[in-house]
Amino acid sequence: MTTGLKAKLLAGIFLVAIAIAAPAQTVSTIYQFSNGSNPNYPAGVMAQGQDGDFYGVTLSGNGCCQGVIYKISSGGALTSLYPMAQSDGTTCSGLTLGTDGNFYGTTYWGGNLTVGSGSGLGTVFKMTPAGALTTLVQFNASNGGHPYAGLIQGSDGNFYGTTVFGGDLSVNNGNGFGTTFKITPGGALTTLMAFNGVNGGLPQAGLTQGSDGL
Repeated sequence: MTTGLKAKLLAGIFLVAIAIAAPAQTVSTIYQFSNGSNPNYPAGVMAQGQDGDFYGVTLSGNGCCQGVIYKISSGGALTSLYPMAQSDGTTCSGLTLGTDGNFYGTTYWGGNLTVGSGSGLGTVFKMTPAGALTTLVQFNASNGGHPYAGLIQGSDGNFYGTTVFGGDLSVNNGNGFGTTFKITPGGALTTLMAFNGVNGGLPQAGLTQGSDGL
């Protein structure tokens, strides 16, 4: 047997040994959502708070199509923190933990109910771990509309996101092709780009910060 063949056989044996030694993974259900007055139909991503509990949002459980922000312990104890009304925004894409310990999120509908055929064009909000919610931005088409994805916090401490519609209202039959935006923890919003169909349009995904800070 040649030296090269021995090396290949030993490599194969080594890989098999690793595969066999890999531990089996188990999944444990810690809470099962149910219909009724309880929060149900969880949506978007959860965020772990500085207290170790997990925070999330549901699409229902507070009347038709109005969700609830909740927290749940690793042991499965669920607490409803805030029932969302249309004026707060509805259809939330999940929560992002800020460096200040508060949670930040976007809603696709709701907020300013005088726009979007009376259904609102969505919001950006902040919520404390105790459940006190503050609406930071109400989208009105010119500053964007219908944010579908959640937020990321940049290295500068501001939050960044996208809207599917709004921005440049001279395109897409007056609906715009969406925006990318920056918002401070205090609620000051800056539109960074208004898509026009040529440079892209209708962004549904969120943003990612690169190692270069951009």
